[in-house]
Amino acid sequence: MEDELLLKLEQRLGRIHARQRLGIEADHEAQIFGQGLNFFHIENWYSVHSLIRNILKLSGLYWRGRRNAERIAVKYNTIECANLPALFDSFTILHISDPHVDMSQRAMRRLVELIPGLDYDLCVLTGDYRGKTFGAFDAALEGMARVVAHLKQPVLGVLGNHDTIRMLPGLEAMGIRMLQNECATIKRGEEEIFVAGIDDAHYFRVDNIEKVGSEIPDGAFSILLSHTPEIYRQAAHAGFDVLLGGHTHGGQICLPGSIPITLDSVLPRRMGAGAWRYRGMVGYTSVGAGSSVVAVRFNCLPEITLHRLCRPADPSNRADP
Repeated sequence: MEDELLLKLEQRLGRIHARQRLGIEADHEAQIFGQGLNFFHIENWYSVHSLIRNILKLSGLYWRGRRNAERIAVKYNTIECANLPALFDSFTILHISDPHVDMSQRAMRRLVELIPGLDYDLCVLTGDYRGKTFGAFDAALEGMARVVAHLKQPVLGVLGNHDTIRMLPGLEAMGIRMLQNECATIKRGEEEIFVAGIDDAHYFRVDNIEKVGSEIPDGAFSILLSHTPEIYRQAAHAGFDVLLGGHTHGGQICLPGSIPITLDSVLPRRMGAGAWRYRGMVGYTSVGAGSSVVAVRFNCLPEITLHRLCRPADPSNRADP
C-alpha cells in the first residue's frame, strides 16, 4: 500500500516533491523543538494537551470554552484592488481555514449548517484538516468529506502543518483541487484571475513561491493561498495582489480584547487575525473554523469568511461634498 501511495504521489507531484515531503514528515513528525519557522511547537507536545484540558476543567472554564469553539461565525471582508479585472468586480470567495474536523463534531455540524445559506463564486481551503500532526488520518478525511459535500464547486485547497501528504489523494477524490506549489486560472468571459497555492511553509518548509509565481503573467491579478501568512514578505515581493491564510487561530485562547497569548507564528501581531496590508499586497488571516491542541476558545470565536473582491470606486463619479 505504501508503494502504491508513493507511486500515486510521484505521478501527481513529481518524484522530488513527493519524496521530499514524505522524507521531511518521517524525519520531523511530532518534533517539539526545532524544525519549521519557529522553534517551539506546542501542537506536537501531546502530554501538555491533557494538562491544559485539566487546568481548564479545574478552573470551571472548560465547558464555556467548548461552547465558544462551536460558535462559528460568518465574517465579511471586502478586498479592494485596482488590478482586479472588471468582470470580477463583486466576485466572492468563501474562505475556510483550520477546520481540524476530527477535533469537535459539534463545531463541524455548525459548519455544515452555515454553508448552504452562503452565496459565493469560489471556495478556498487553507489547510489543517486533521487535529493531530501525525498518525491516522481516516477520521479527518471522513470529516472533510462531510463538509465538502455541502460546498459548491470550484473548491481549491492547500495543505497545512497538521496535514500529511498522504491525505492528498483522498482530498482530491472529494473534488478539491489541491494546489501543491501550483496555479489555477479562473475565467469570466475574456478575463481571468490566477489563484496559486503553496505547500506548507510553516513546519515542513516545502513551499515554492518562485515556481507558482513564474506561472502567472506579469501584471495579472493573482491570489496566493498559503496555510501560514508568515511568508507575507516573499508573497508581496513576488507580486501577488492578495494573500489568504490561516494557521494562527487568532491565538484561540486570548485575553479580553482578543489579545492573543501566542500566535505560534513568526509575523507582526497585526497580521495574526483579520485583514491587513503589506506594501501593495492585501492580506487576510482567518482565525479558523476549528480548534487546535484543545477544542476550546476564549475571546476569539471561530469563523468562516466571505471575501468580496471589488475595484476602487472611480473618484470622478463621486459627488462633490
